[in-house]
Amino acid sequence: MPTSTRPTPHPTLRRATPAVAVASLAALTLSACGGNSSAADESSGEITIEHALGTAQIEGDPERVVALGQGSAETAIALGVTPVGKQEYPWGADDSGYLPWIHEAVQANGDELPELFTGGEEMDVEAIVDLEPDVILAPWTGIDQEQYDVLSDIAPTVAYEEEPWTVTWDGQIETVAEALGKEDQAEDLIEEIEAQFEEASRPEWEDITYSYIYNDGPGTLGVFYPSEQRAAMVDKLGLTPDPVTESEQLKEYDVEGTDSAMIGLENADMLSDSDLIFTFYSDAETRKEIESQDLYQSIPAVERGSVVAPEDPSLVTASSMINPLTVPWVLERYIPMIEEAVAELDQD
Repeated sequence: MPTSTRPTPHPTLRRATPAVAVASLAALTLSACGGNSSAADESSGEITIEHALGTAQIEGDPERVVALGQGSAETAIALGVTPVGKQEYPWGADDSGYLPWIHEAVQANGDELPELFTGGEEMDVEAIVDLEPDVILAPWTGIDQEQYDVLSDIAPTVAYEEEPWTVTWDGQIETVAEALGKEDQAEDLIEEIEAQFEEASRPEWEDITYSYIYNDGPGTLGVFYPSEQRAAMVDKLGLTPDPVTESEQLKEYDVEGTDSAMIGLENADMLSDSDLIFTFYSDAETRKEIESQDLYQSIPAVERGSVVAPEDPSLVTASSMINPLTVPWVLERYIPMIEEAVAELDQD
């Protein structure tokens, strides 16, 4: 992960593959797979999912699943379908090279770990072809039309509903479940997650306001909207978003495709009413650099130490998304950090 704490939840999946590379990869996939140019049969086992980049027509119950982006692999595993391949995330991985909650769940199921491959501009399309997928899950990604066209020639590909990198946590579960022919199980997973949050939440936190912020280097300051999955996780634990995070004032600084606003450090006083600040850092050196700024220290919650700021890459990654595997993994680690920050607030 870069040293800056960028709002994009997937630092390894950057902007689209250059057009020339896409063209050559398209030729590769068409020759290797014969393409998916013919329409799917009108059979009772066919699933049709429309999305921002096209339409995925999926036949039967897919068994060989490839997952791009974040969150889809976890949901598939929770539905009993371990992907044959998934995009790698080295920054948040454990010593095995896998995200720890995925590693634990797959081992517990007695399944083989998915093959890992590179995503983003360097997306390893040949590796995806070799996996011979029945479906490619990409509802929370930044793939563009060119990349989608290549992927959909390999297998039916499910992209995001409207905008890149924008999906609700429950919407992602519903989409993945539908793509795998397990739509009837989606509600059970959603209810289970809601129950876990309810059990972990604290009624006394209801009157405590928070903002979830990020930086992109010195002098910068961004704020996530409450709908962004990082902030949504905090909200579900019983805390209340600072009204400024839902204000029209914040929307003036909107950063398209990030579910956030880059207000700049010069506007740090906009966060004066936030009782707690949530954020994250890529490493201790970055944290020291950011926290040494006078304007950053002028934020009341930062000044008194009412800050929840994990540095562990796995926890930063897991707490950025809500799905059946990350929620229980995060809660046991996150709750003590929140309690510590609230204690600082009580001493103020």
